[in-house]
Amino acid sequence: MGKHIAIVEDEPAIRDNYADVLRKQGYQVETWEDRPSAMQAFNLRLPDLVLLDIGLGDEIDAGFEICRELRAMSATLPIMFLTARDSDFDTIAGLRLGADDYLTKDISLPHLVARIAALFRRLDALENPPRNDSRLQRGDLILDLDRLMVTWKDQTVDLTLTEFWMVHALARRPGHVRNREQLMQDASIYVDDSTITSHIKRIRRKFSRIDDGFDRIETVYGMGYRWLE
Repeated sequence: MGKHIAIVEDEPAIRDNYADVLRKQGYQVETWEDRPSAMQAFNLRLPDLVLLDIGLGDEIDAGFEICRELRAMSATLPIMFLTARDSDFDTIAGLRLGADDYLTKDISLPHLVARIAALFRRLDALENPPRNDSRLQRGDLILDLDRLMVTWKDQTVDLTLTEFWMVHALARRPGHVRNREQLMQDASIYVDDSTITSHIKRIRRKFSRIDDGFDRIETVYGMGYRWLE
């Protein structure tokens, strides 16, 4: 049985087009046109991935609210914004709320399908890690791939799926600079430079809430990022 994808989009033609394309890829797809109906369904059962528009009907930021509520329900549920709103402000807002990806509606359908497949590959890899590599420890950092948990100084850090993979990509080779392209390759994601930067900032904030002296992720200007031991 295929993965279950939920689409929340208020334009019927767009909604039906995305649903048709994804069904042809073997996914189970359900669609909703507004926040109340979508949240009613999500409170009963979470899908495997959610595609969200931001403006839904009269609610100009309904998608942001759905993302906030979903992230409170699950730290690892893949959430993607798919919207006509392409400002940096909206992109950063979506990622700060915990979305794994932020796409605009001018994206090609094959590219959209590839981004969704990449998210599912990461999820499958986290849920089915190699038995001899299910735990990674770097000093106070512990990544448990069996339980999808990250701890820092014995306290849980609630990372999204994308954030988990990015920390894993950095921490497994401490001291090595990973440029944005390498981070995308290591974490099996396909995003632009500004998205990588936003994810790094969000990761740092989450660790800093636990440890205000957290300084393990270093920016190497003009090159990328590295995990410091």
